Amino acid sequence: MNETLYSEVSEITPLTLAVLPRYGGNGSLVSCVLDAQGEYMTRYAPTKMIERACKFFGSSLEGRQTGTTEIAGITHKVPISVDPSSGMYLFPTLSPINPKCVWISHTHIARLREAANQCTEVLFKNGKKIIVDVSYGSMTNQVNRTAQFRYLLNERIQRHHSPQNRDDDPDLTE
Repeated sequence: MNETLYSEVSEITPLTLAVLPRYGGNGSLVSCVLDAQGEYMTRYAPTKMIERACKFFGSSLEGRQTGTTEIAGITHKVPISVDPSSGMYLFPTLSPINPKCVWISHTHIARLREAANQCTEVLFKNGKKIIVDVSYGSMTNQVNRTAQFRYLLNERIQRHHSPQNRDDDPDLTE
């Protein structure tokens, strides 16, 4: 009997490195969550895991995607901020509706390397690494777009919390 054990814990946290798609014993799409302390399987598909995390922090995946588009103009493979206060920024490697989509935490990436067969090796700051079936150029673009979005969102948050700038910013006043 070779049955997969699923964790009852199914959360995306600041320690999450990536959420990878896998297929369960019954053929359903499930997730392998890679975090700084290990990895575990959940019964939820990767994009469902991200949706649950967004809802935990008071929004939805669609709401986070819409916010990114509004702030950074990104409309495809949209990176999101699950929770900017704890640095939880993730991006999809493919369209989130694609069952092969991997979600990667921008915060934990040390560097990318080209791998065989048009794949990319993602090296994390803690030494762990994964290979994703996405070209190096596409992955580099996703990392850069996520960095730009983080910068723009952080600038907006800083302006909002700065009393001397509130009256001068038409985005912050009605």
